[in-house]
Amino acid sequence: MSGFVQETQQEFWRPPSTMTAGDTTVQESIPAMAEVCAHCGTEFLLGSHFCHCCGRRRPNALSATAKADAAAVAKLWDKAITWTHSAITTTPWSRMWRKVKSPAWLHYLHFHEIQRWVGLTTASLIAFVIGLGCVAGALLVGLITAKTLVDWQAIQFYRVEWLLAATASFVAAILLKKPSGN
Repeated sequence: MSGFVQETQQEFWRPPSTMTAGDTTVQESIPAMAEVCAHCGTEFLLGSHFCHCCGRRRPNALSATAKADAAAVAKLWDKAITWTHSAITTTPWSRMWRKVKSPAWLHYLHFHEIQRWVGLTTASLIAFVIGLGCVAGALLVGLITAKTLVDWQAIQFYRVEWLLAATASFVAAILLKKPSGN
């Protein structure tokens, strides 16, 4: 009933009232908005224009014609993919690439070969590789040039975050390793 009272203050979760003293119908302030965020899958709050989890703008819901257009584009995309796949597999190039032999040393870079050589379980090796990637990220963050003290502090903060993630990943790799047979 607060919509009928004059001089009411707008609350943050309600749109402003669009009724006048003589009107008996309420006009919807957000026409046909999407109900779920396409990015994070969270349901939008009532009347919100942005997702409260990821901050993305709330898109308009698709009309029937827009859905038909999207279906037509998807069908064209599927046709293009199948045509491209058939064109690639039937050309002389595909036969030529099958005849190319890889170098003999390349088998040492296979995941299972590294796993056997290092002696780690699959989960432990994955955590170890993630840790190496985080150390590389910490080194690459150092390539960013800072112009002010605040920028330098932010870069150091990012470097600390990368190193903390690397430490957590290495600890996970140690914890996931099989105990030795001693």
